[in-house]
Amino acid sequence: MLVILLAGYTTWAKFHAFRMTASIEIQASPEEVWRVLTDFSAYPEWNPFMTSAQVTSPGGLKEGARLRIVMHDASGDTTFTPEVLTADPGRELRWLGRMGPGWIADGEHRFTIEEIAPGRVRVTQVERFTGVAVPFATGMLERDTLPQFHAMNQALAQRVGSSLTPD
Repeated sequence: MLVILLAGYTTWAKFHAFRMTASIEIQASPEEVWRVLTDFSAYPEWNPFMTSAQVTSPGGLKEGARLRIVMHDASGDTTFTPEVLTADPGRELRWLGRMGPGWIADGEHRFTIEEIAPGRVRVTQVERFTGVAVPFATGMLERDTLPQFHAMNQALAQRVGSSLTPD
């Protein structure tokens, strides 16, 4: 009976995701935002949330690439090595990080860049968490991690603005 209950809970947790979202509008082109967002070597200079990031597999930032990211929030620093699912310049960067064998906790992080007017974009970060440990961590994620999404968005907007060259 216990095995059936655990299997049921594992299945339920896999399909009942917890999502966090943060958006910001930035006066810039999608290409300008993409350039700053994917300049991982500059993250220590401006990014309060992802304080270090690099592509660790050959071939650069593309689908299937591996990243090494150090994430900072109120609970401290966490290093993870997600796999890039989408790298569509000027539009979307998405990766999947796993904790354990895939049923404990997965986090799919997505940045979308949407042009809403000429020279103006909306950048949205979304993290979709699934796995058996997630229901026990939602309070911590909302309290410690979601504010860092907003902080990164603000810092990204400032960095993009400071990187724009006058016409």
